[in-house]
Amino acid sequence: MFRAHNLKRKEVIDINTAERLGYVSDVEIGEERGSIEAIIVPKRGGIFSFLMGAELVIPWSMVEVVGKDVVLVRTLAALDKKC
Repeated sequence: MFRAHNLKRKEVIDINTAERLGYVSDVEIGEERGSIEAIIVPKRGGIFSFLMGAELVIPWSMVEVVGKDVVLVRTLAALDKKC
């Protein structure tokens, strides 16, 4: 069984670009089904982006692999480049 709290503090990496996106800080849970809808990763960019609440919301459908230490995702930007 997989628990949402196990995602916290895992590093998120874009599988196409190998870019380190940050660390999972939270998850969005769907009210109707109680399933994970998205993972939340604070955007990098200094203290001002942190104060302004800048974050990446990555839909669960973009998550490819949840490993012991990392989460591999395909970001929307990577998918746009393929088309």
